[in-house]
Amino acid sequence: MQIRKTKIKDNKKVLIQTPHEESLLNSEKLYFPVTSGRCPVGAPCVEEGDHIKVGQLIGVREGAFFDQQIRSSVSGKVVKSEKKVDQTGKLVNCIVIENDCKYEVYNPGFERSDEEIEKLTQEEVVDIIRDSGLVGLGGAAFPSYIKLGTKEEIKVVVANGAECEPFLISDWKFMYENPSDVINGLKIVMRAVNAPEGVIAVKKKNKHLIAKLEEELLNHSDANIRVAKIKDFYPAGWEIQTVKLATGITVPQGTILAESGVLNFNTTTLGSLYQAVKYGRPLIERYFTISGDGIKNTTFRVRLGTPVRELIEKAGGYLDPEIPKTLVLGGPMMGVNTTNDDIVITDTTTSLLVFNRPIDIVEDPCILCASCIDVCPVGIDPVLIMKAQRARDKDELLKLDVNKCIECGLCSYICPSKIPLTEEIRKAKRTVSR
Repeated sequence: MQIRKTKIKDNKKVLIQTPHEESLLNSEKLYFPVTSGRCPVGAPCVEEGDHIKVGQLIGVREGAFFDQQIRSSVSGKVVKSEKKVDQTGKLVNCIVIENDCKYEVYNPGFERSDEEIEKLTQEEVVDIIRDSGLVGLGGAAFPSYIKLGTKEEIKVVVANGAECEPFLISDWKFMYENPSDVINGLKIVMRAVNAPEGVIAVKKKNKHLIAKLEEELLNHSDANIRVAKIKDFYPAGWEIQTVKLATGITVPQGTILAESGVLNFNTTTLGSLYQAVKYGRPLIERYFTISGDGIKNTTFRVRLGTPVRELIEKAGGYLDPEIPKTLVLGGPMMGVNTTNDDIVITDTTTSLLVFNRPIDIVEDPCILCASCIDVCPVGIDPVLIMKAQRARDKDELLKLDVNKCIECGLCSYICPSKIPLTEEIRKAKRTVSR
């Protein structure tokens, strides 16, 4: 299949050269959603008036076959719950903690020695990660302990640092600032599943980052880990594509990677996994980028639960406030539009894009140019799927392999008629799942 090449402006060079905000905000209140995209049910395990410490369990989210613990990023008092916008762009109920700015730690001074870590069994590492509430931080939010609990024979563990979406650099920042954590997290996973090889996949254009990682690897000569310099294209971060580029292993779409002898973890996830195993620290902070021509571009290191409005204010507010704005949570290809900036930082909230233009897209009739088919990385026909979805033809949608779609957004991006093909396919996938 010949895929058409088109240039996507990514704005990454500008963002990388912009120093990130070092200081964490002392927000008056922090907000922790009790549900997520993967966990439609959840509940707090604390009550109003309870005093909470950093890292303490405050609630549990429930998915179809797993649960995810919610832990506080601050110390303080539980107050009345409120609704805020989460990473899905939806208003959700949140546990609210009034920050006392003391940052008392729930489990102070805990640290496992390197010898203790080496003796941990796979089951023990799985339990630690389950208790930390860690999920895939590349955006998928799949529970890390489920993936790590595989019983398949694993030949290689891939640390996915491709971060191929335009405007996103939170993984880049984490890898550059914390290369040792990424490598140590990869080593823990390799040891847990008895994998003989580890690979860190990074786009070859990121020369400074590659040099940083390779320099750090000199301190880890005991592990068979290398940096794979992969091609610069979108969607190189799609796990099947990343694995192929980094290892040469072809994983059939629709199968579990572990069945092909591979585990794939986001690099920030691996760094956070190391912190959980070494120091008993759940994920309580992350890098978050505000970008676009409607605001001063800035990357922050922030506590989970931080209101994005405070970050917008710290960045200087919106530029050209008289011009209507388009707000996108996440990347421009796979993110979601929101008209409400009352957003809170969650574990998978990577960025807010602010553009100086209103959402005023007039859809024209399809001109049968086949551009969407040419760019589709999985070889489906977006227009036929759109037509079947609008006709609510479930049988036709299944024939068209709608579930092969990875929702990369390329079909919508390339469409000269401005048809929201990706959104139509998302609807179609929900149609066939009913």
